[in-house]
Amino acid sequence: METLIIIDQAPYGGFSGREALDMAFSLAAFDQPVSLLFTGAGVNWLRKGQMPDEIYQKSVEKNLSAAPVFGIEKLLADETSCLRYNLDKEDLPAGVVVVDTDAKVIASFTQVLFAG
Repeated sequence: METLIIIDQAPYGGFSGREALDMAFSLAAFDQPVSLLFTGAGVNWLRKGQMPDEIYQKSVEKNLSAAPVFGIEKLLADETSCLRYNLDKEDLPAGVVVVDTDAKVIASFTQVLFAG
């Protein structure tokens, strides 16, 4: 039973994405298989070299780098959203899988939670 958590919110300016990440870490800490799908503005969570100091925020890069340690199964990025936000594979952290998000991808998970 694998859970997919979809994050479609930008990394800064709101808390829903951070709460979704906390939920994923909590599930993984209890040995529940969980993956994250970043779509829409949410793909910006994956952008390397973020500099949020100017808006008095901490970078989400450190949080995401801990995902494998916590046991997050996969980090997925929607291909169309990456193109929309000018993200190439070089802009993404190692291990992120770019996918064509469709019903087939979503249906491969037992539970789907939308953090929007």
